[in-house]
Formats: sequence, C-alpha cells, structure tokens
Amino acid sequence: MSEPLVPGNGSLDRGRGLHLLREMLRVRRFEERCVELYSETKIRGFLHLYVGQEAVAVGVMQALAPEDAIVATYREHGHALVRGVSAESIMAEMYGRVEGCARGRGGSMHLFDAATRFYGGNAIVGAGLPLAVGLALADKLAGRNRVTACFFGDGAVAEGEFHESMNLAALWCLPVLFCCENNLYGMGTALRDAESETDLALKAAAYRMPSWEVDGMDVLAVERAARVAAAQVRAGGAPCFLELKTYRFRAHSMYDPDLYRSKEEIERYKLRDPIPALQGRLASERMLNEQDLAAIEQEVAEEIEAADEFAQAGKEEPVEELERFVYCEAPPAVGFEGRELA
Repeated sequence: MSEPLVPGNGSLDRGRGLHLLREMLRVRRFEERCVELYSETKIRGFLHLYVGQEAVAVGVMQALAPEDAIVATYREHGHALVRGVSAESIMAEMYGRVEGCARGRGGSMHLFDAATRFYGGNAIVGAGLPLAVGLALADKLAGRNRVTACFFGDGAVAEGEFHESMNLAALWCLPVLFCCENNLYGMGTALRDAESETDLALKAAAYRMPSWEVDGMDVLAVERAARVAAAQVRAGGAPCFLELKTYRFRAHSMYDPDLYRSKEEIERYKLRDPIPALQGRLASERMLNEQDLAAIEQEVAEEIEAADEFAQAGKEEPVEELERFVYCEAPPAVGFEGRELA
C-alpha cells in the first residue's frame, strides 16, 4: 500500500503566496501566448500545452535546489520556465532561432538548459525515466547529495521504461523523485481504459518505495508533498513517488480535436483551476487585493512581451552550420558483396 503522507504546515505567508501565484500566472500566460503565435503560424511543429497543470511544476520546484536535476516530458514549457530557464530563450526556441535554449534545433518538445540542470524535454513517452535513473546513479557514485526530479504522465506508466526505471532506482537506492502527472489521459486514451490498476501510487509502492497520492490542482498541497519527498530522497533513504492528480484544460496537442472527453467534464475540472483557487485563498486571508493582482499580471505580461520581441528578432541558424553538433559521419554505402558503392 501507499504510505500516508506526513502532514505539512498549512500556514501561508504573503510573500510565499504571491510568489506561487506569480509563477503559475507566468506559465499560464506564456502558454496562452503560444496558442496565439501558433494560430498565427509564427511558431510551428508540435505544441503541447500545460494549461491546468501549473500547480504541479510550481509546487514541486519549490522543493528543489539549484544543484538538483530535472527531467521532463514534451509538455515541459512550464517546468523550464519555473526552473529558471529564461522566457526569452524558451520563446526563441519555439521560433527555431539560434538564441533558443537548444539553438532552435529542438523546438517545443526538446527544451534543454545545462546551466539550470534542465535535461529535457523528451519527445518519446517514458524516455526521461531511464535518463533520470542515470543522472541519479552518477550522483550517487560521485558522492554528490543531489536529487533528480523526473516528471512524466500517466501514459508513461504503461511503458516498459517505467517499470525498469522504478525497479533499478529502488534496487540501487537512487536519489530520484518520480513525479507522475496524472491528468487522466494518455493522449486520447483514458487511464481507466489503459491500466487495470488505476491507483498509480499503489503501482509504485509495489517497488518498495514511499509513494503518495497528491491533489495536483492545489499548489500548496503539491509543495508540501514535494518538500517531504525531496527531503527523504536527499537523506538517502530511497527514491520516492508522487502521483499528482491533475487535469489539462486544453487538448493533448494543437493537432488534437479533443473528441474523447466531454465539454462538461472539462468545465467541471475548470472549477478546480489552481490559479483562481490560490487567488481566492490569498484574498480571503487578506494577502492579495486587486492592485496586487494587477501588478503581477502587468509584470508577467511585460516579461512575455519582451520574450516574444526577443524571439522574433532572433536569427535562424546558417545553412553552413547545420552539421555542427553532429558527432559521427554517415558510413559509406556498401553493396551486398561488401564493395563500397560509388
């Protein structure tokens, strides 16, 4: 069985509350601008939005230190932004400019920034899990007191990499904080139609690691759970698993017609939107007024506008540099008789 989560301190001070609200608004407004730019065909390719899930990235990041590592999925704009990757470099990457965090070569699904130890942005479902295990193994062998936080969706739980990674992390006692963002759908497939056991924390507990179910629509609950789990991982006890129950308000991607769930379901979950929820609590405790909210919104709007202007003014990679960072040459074509083809 999943272990009960140690209760955290439910108190909230104004500075911390406004910080959490500002970070969630930064992610929400960034994603909304991406929708506009995509609709205007200024950015292309695949685009997976984090709208509705902001409390997860913002809450978990509060428990991580600069020396810790983060591995994310292809729905990673929010993780990168909250981690400290600049909005300018993320937006430039969306535009495919060399000023982007991956020099414009990765785009939306492959954000990367070594300076903040943000190791993707991984387009393949479940691909980040073994990478996180490798990073954690390297830290353990080198004697570094670090945590690797690995974000993945409920769809990844059906992948072989999930089970292999969970097993090795538990077997070798590696410092990994597994963060499963359960938004109920793996692309267009409901969790109940893909998993015989839908209690994902219970699955993790089968690998003999502490595992907890958390309300992923409550940023304060996420932060408390992440702090408890990260502290336990850092202390060398074992890897930990958080099942963060959340919901995405938009389709799986901009190409998705979103026909597999009802509008009524979406509207029902929007009533639990983590941003108005925190706003309401702060207002009720007299920590937030209309002027505060307007100031935060203005600050966020200016940051995103500056990022868009920076990205639009960026440069495309010169054709002569396209082979840069390619580390092997294509082998010569060989015929059936072993002779090199002309």
